[in-house]
Amino acid sequence: MSSEKVALSMPAGVLHLAKKEVAAGRAKSLSAFVAEAVDEKLRRDELSRILDAMDAEHGKTTRAEKAWAKRVLARSS
Repeated sequence: MSSEKVALSMPAGVLHLAKKEVAAGRAKSLSAFVAEAVDEKLRRDELSRILDAMDAEHGKTTRAEKAWAKRVLARSS
């Protein structure tokens, strides 16, 4: 995948915490950390849109359905 250089601004506290993550080895670089965070946000937003569409088509899930799903997922772990 190709990359492009960008300039951005963020709150100083957020930048400080991101740099600490890089220094601790939890990210290859600040650029990689930011790219991963943006990618994660985009995927979460897309999932949210899909779930909203499913709710619109089939209705919201009930407590019982959520409990069932949690039980199934717990067994599969």
